[in-house]
Amino acid sequence: MSEKDFLARLKEHQGIIYKLVHLYADTEEDKKDLYQEILLQAWKSYPGFRGESKFSTWLYRLCLNTIFTLQKKVNRVEYTDTRQFEETFSAEPDMNETERLTMALRTLAETDRAVVSLHLDGYSNQEIGNILGITPNLVGVKFHRAKQQLASLLKNI
Repeated sequence: MSEKDFLARLKEHQGIIYKLVHLYADTEEDKKDLYQEILLQAWKSYPGFRGESKFSTWLYRLCLNTIFTLQKKVNRVEYTDTRQFEETFSAEPDMNETERLTMALRTLAETDRAVVSLHLDGYSNQEIGNILGITPNLVGVKFHRAKQQLASLLKNI
């Protein structure tokens, strides 16, 4: 597989990277760093891509593995305090629905964020389970609980 093929596929699916970087990184600098790290890991891993799954599925898995690995290495404080979330909403009345949803998603646990994000992109429970290494039933449970948590959080704002 050539460099040209890699770049074409990456350009076609770059939205996956942008979305996940935005969901998991706080500052613009962190977003840039994470984006670069994902590109590096994708470049290094691409020769091992055998085409047994869709490229988008492979890229999702690579992005999430990179994100989760980096978060384990750097002991970061996650944005999961709902009081802080509510204060931010109060301070930012001009936020659009997408920004509000993104902030609400960031209060979820890492895997729950991934499950919701993958569902929003149209992946089935089976596909999400394959990407995350969990059973399709657990995907369904996590998705249901995440929806309830998001609905509760957004209803109170």
